[in-house]
Amino acid sequence: MNFEQCLKNEEKILFNLRYLYTKYGYLPFKMSKFEEYDFYARNKEFLVSDSVITFTDTHGKLLALKPDVTLSIIKNATEEKGAKNKVYYNENVYRVSGSTREYKEIMQAGLECIGDLDLYDMYEVVSLSAKSLALISKDYVLEISHMGILSALLDTVTTNSEFKSLVVDCVKKKSEHELRECCEKFGASKEATEMLTDLIKLYGTPSDVCDKLKKMKVSPEFDLATEELCQLCQLLESTEEYKSIRLDFSIVSDMNYYNGIVLAGYINGVCECVLFGGRYDKLVSKMGKNGGGVGFAIYTDLLASLNKDEKEYDVDVLLTYKPSTPVTKVQKTVEKIVAQGKTVSVQASIPKSLRYKELKEMED
Repeated sequence: MNFEQCLKNEEKILFNLRYLYTKYGYLPFKMSKFEEYDFYARNKEFLVSDSVITFTDTHGKLLALKPDVTLSIIKNATEEKGAKNKVYYNENVYRVSGSTREYKEIMQAGLECIGDLDLYDMYEVVSLSAKSLALISKDYVLEISHMGILSALLDTVTTNSEFKSLVVDCVKKKSEHELRECCEKFGASKEATEMLTDLIKLYGTPSDVCDKLKKMKVSPEFDLATEELCQLCQLLESTEEYKSIRLDFSIVSDMNYYNGIVLAGYINGVCECVLFGGRYDKLVSKMGKNGGGVGFAIYTDLLASLNKDEKEYDVDVLLTYKPSTPVTKVQKTVEKIVAQGKTVSVQASIPKSLRYKELKEMED
């Protein structure tokens, strides 16, 4: 048995992800399990969950179990013109479930790139998100959207924040019927309604979708966002992972958080999104830092059952001994079995739950 065979499936994934990120110059980031509650309270609008788990320490200070990693990475990022903070992490975050209201511990791995970002930085992060999914499974899809495209389109239609919020919800659900009802309710023009419904229908390979986007005449802001997305896709064409990338504008998130590309990754066999991320310049600015930020998180707790090793046995050999068996005899027998490349469990009796391939009973 070698080192890799000793690892659980999710441990192998984390090991390979760390190796991948290190190759591209990303440094490990480690944070405490908790920070001062005020830190999260000041940035509550950027948290996934609206509830933060708090407790009081021995000095009476209100602390919080970390509900987010990105906030801490931005807080600790150094500022240097032209430079980027590139880090990766493997952390547990603690949140209150929106549906059950129970405490949840969520395992995440991911990376962040913060600073003076350019097109290459965007390409690198998106490319690494695809490579990360490929390390987990050969059967995956990375879906990409751009909040700037939807935002620019909405700005030409209305200034009504309620209408915008309802449209985003319809786009997320890909509900053309609800979207048309919403447009009618708020008095949107026929032209605006058709442009919004056209965006819902856009899905496919980057080259096909980009061709359709470039034909849509909306606004200069729409054109800029389209150009950025399509340039990014052109760079991705040279990668092995390009064949598994799709553009899908139902991949939307909070406009107060994401302002550019948004990423969502899916693995066959897992019914939920296992990777999510994007560009979040507004959050960087809100925390008093210059530049922008882009990154993604992989929800590694969802991968525990993926490609689970279906071992018939827990150990190769179950070695039992009697109270009168000399310890030196047990010791030598164990070393001999291990030297043969087998796994062995030494027990005084046979455990009911242990699955073993071979039983060796030592005599006196």
